[in-house]
Amino acid sequence: MEIYSPFILDGATGTELQNRGYNGKECTEKWVLEHPEVVKKMEREYIEAGSQIIYAPTFGANRVKMEENGIFNEVTEYNHRLVEIAKEAAGDSALVAGDISPLGKFLFPLGDMSFEEMVDVYKEQVKAQEEAGVDLFVIETVMTVPEARAALLAVKEVSEKPVLVCFTCDETGQTLMGSDVTALVTIFQGMGADAFGLNCSVGPDKLVDQFRRMRPYAAVPLIAKPNAGMPQIVDGKTVYDCPPEEFTAYLGDLAGAGVAYFGGCCGTGPDHIRMIKEKSGSLRPAKPQPWALSGKLPLATEKRVFPLDPQVSPGKVLAAGSDLSDALDEELDIDYPVVTIAVNTLEEAENLADCQMNITKPLCLVSDNPEALESALRIYQGRAMYDGSLGEEILKPLADKYGLVY
Repeated sequence: MEIYSPFILDGATGTELQNRGYNGKECTEKWVLEHPEVVKKMEREYIEAGSQIIYAPTFGANRVKMEENGIFNEVTEYNHRLVEIAKEAAGDSALVAGDISPLGKFLFPLGDMSFEEMVDVYKEQVKAQEEAGVDLFVIETVMTVPEARAALLAVKEVSEKPVLVCFTCDETGQTLMGSDVTALVTIFQGMGADAFGLNCSVGPDKLVDQFRRMRPYAAVPLIAKPNAGMPQIVDGKTVYDCPPEEFTAYLGDLAGAGVAYFGGCCGTGPDHIRMIKEKSGSLRPAKPQPWALSGKLPLATEKRVFPLDPQVSPGKVLAAGSDLSDALDEELDIDYPVVTIAVNTLEEAENLADCQMNITKPLCLVSDNPEALESALRIYQGRAMYDGSLGEEILKPLADKYGLVY
């Protein structure tokens, strides 16, 4: 089995700052700017322990989260200053990642935010981090596909730097909205994420099986940044009970499942990273070998992965008219492997947007209009295939950006 060297990330920011004086109640980013030396000391300790990448303290420095904390029109300034703190701590000893968090917002009909509004919020933050000189980007602790897709598109439309994507899931590999990790890795590697993984929620022991499940589908290196066990309340305080020795007991299993980026989330500190560093010499991360997708069409809805035979027929083509929702309900009841929808106008793409969350089968798009096709791919929260007459010069960029299979 081919191997390559592990890469060591940092540990927790939030819980570690709480150990150093942050009360956990006020806006974290505001507190960081008021106590920059505390953050620099923490990040330097991570680097001394072995971190090769540290996350800039920009997690919630986006318009939505900042306005919830009563901070308006300061996204650019905050991100510039927060990245600078990390860069001063890193010097030439580590790379600095622009850290991007979930917004806590949902698309219609579950919420009141449009997909393009999400992209716009993230793009404002990404532009500021790019200007500040981050080395790469990390989208982490995400629980919904639309937020992560919006953030990834924002990065890709602003920067050519690497981007890592990490979701948080339960011990069964399901997100808050029921998306399975095998579908997630299929969607985001298709969209150009340089690595994909899991962070937060549970300890390393609970994630090993999920990485083993992802490995047959993973065409990119995997990332493990788990909590130091499950949080417990002791004397009114949240504590984590997984010490460094226990935390690192699963490194070999994770590496064998394709994990090449190792770090820690809530409850971890420099001692956990130091132990990862000490054991990293014996780690042999397995290179990506997505055998489940070999010779298959790597399609996915927002929740499930569907490796389909390349000879699958598109079947009946549904028109994306105003009655698409009703037609879609009828088609989904038919025992056929894909649902095929024709989208030739921007209005038809909007009709698809209104009901795309109801699609539970792999989606095949038919279109002779490049603009309408891209609009449909942008809003569809899975990984779709194409059937039609558009040429390579049109389809290849759409495949690179949205994961289109053709």
